[in-house]
Amino acid sequence: MKRFLSLAVALFATDLHLAATDGYAIQSILTGSSPTSSRNANWKPGDGLTLEVGGMDFMADGKLAVAIRKGEVWLIDGALGAADQVRYTLFASGLHEPLGVLRDGDSLLVTQRTEVTRLRDTNGDGVADEYLTAARGWNVSGSYHGYAYGPKRDGSGNLWVALNLDMGERSDNKAAWRGWSGVMGAANSFVPMVAGLRSPCGLGANLAGDMFCVDQQGTWIPSTPIYHLRKGAFFLNPEGIASQERPESPLKLSAPVPSKVPYPAALRALPEMKPPAVWLPYNKMGRSGTDLAVCAAGGKFGPFDGQLFVGEFTDAKVGRVFLEKIDGEYQGAAFPFLSGFASGVVRLLFAPDGSLLVGMSSRGWSSLGTQAYGLQRVRWTGTTPFAIQEMRAQPDGFELVFTTAIDPATAALPVSYTVKSYTYLYSNAYGSAEIDALPLNVMNATVSADRRRVRLKLDGLRAHYVHELRATGVRSATGASLAQPDAYYTLNRIPALP
Repeated sequence: MKRFLSLAVALFATDLHLAATDGYAIQSILTGSSPTSSRNANWKPGDGLTLEVGGMDFMADGKLAVAIRKGEVWLIDGALGAADQVRYTLFASGLHEPLGVLRDGDSLLVTQRTEVTRLRDTNGDGVADEYLTAARGWNVSGSYHGYAYGPKRDGSGNLWVALNLDMGERSDNKAAWRGWSGVMGAANSFVPMVAGLRSPCGLGANLAGDMFCVDQQGTWIPSTPIYHLRKGAFFLNPEGIASQERPESPLKLSAPVPSKVPYPAALRALPEMKPPAVWLPYNKMGRSGTDLAVCAAGGKFGPFDGQLFVGEFTDAKVGRVFLEKIDGEYQGAAFPFLSGFASGVVRLLFAPDGSLLVGMSSRGWSSLGTQAYGLQRVRWTGTTPFAIQEMRAQPDGFELVFTTAIDPATAALPVSYTVKSYTYLYSNAYGSAEIDALPLNVMNATVSADRRRVRLKLDGLRAHYVHELRATGVRSATGASLAQPDAYYTLNRIPALP
């Protein structure tokens, strides 16, 4: 029997403006703190829905498909409208902790622990009646942390899936493809592509169609990285590398995995190791990165089209990332964006109207959010925040692009900026402190004629180091200071002189 209910917002059906980033507002669609099983035999209209979001995508008819941790997929009608008009319909159930949803034609692809499953409603009653295997071929050991994520589509049409390392009891990371990512292949197969992942919770393509992945700090991973996924790459964590011996493996390490060395030295020692496109420094950008969503809103989400937005679980917030490609390698800057979400952020999805949907679940882990789960929506109010929009690498420094006009007097002062660089220790330890830190001298700051750009000339740029910028002295043309004056640029390649 189809389940149907109407639920009002659990907090307030109003916009909450947060001082962290002017110009953006959060609206609650559904949040809650007292889990009520949606599978209770005594369920009736009006009961609560435990919306622990594991995946989201829009259906062709505009309904929002949401997978929840307890193994169900719900269709939400009216998610972009008034909260008291939202309706929820159960579409599928009996899944094993689904952590990704993608619409594919007239069906939904849902990644559960054992496989990617294709769900279809063949008789048009609004409930899935066909559950078909779409991809499988990886080990499931019974470890509580043996998650699978995805699928996400890249610009070539490939559907990517990422697999967590096993952790805790019953772990078996020597079994097939734990800590790997790959694509869905022919005959419902899994085609491995990259190794060295730990907890690759989030996948997403940029506007160029290249696929990226958010991993999480932990053993062998000094701080949260964002990887550019491509065939034959090895990243940071070797605990699942045993699968390189399988005939389907696209890579085999040519040297032992180094340990207890600065990360740039580890890259030199192991040719297959590829650097993260961006590091998210611990505590400064968050502690547990989750999902990626590229902004292609055509200006409906403010001045950040083309940038990646990144979910953060522990701090219940969202960051943003500007990427550029230098000598074929992605790199770029991470910026704080918006905090104060109701629960740990797990999934991000841009809606057709340009707003950003934020799916949440605490799942019993620690989060700064006050609720256990929920779905919220971020809208741009139309006011452009004064922010560093882009940070671009130059042969002898960086160029900053601002969202609005700047005050040339403050922006041209070298003392308005402080810059330092640092790296991490690569080892099997859980995370790393910042090491080999070095302050960089800002020799001069040149403001462009349109008062939107500043060219910083620095001494001592270092490849494969994070370059941390603070622009606390810069003011806008109207005298405003930056609500978010910090930026963290991962410099994989120093551009050559023209």
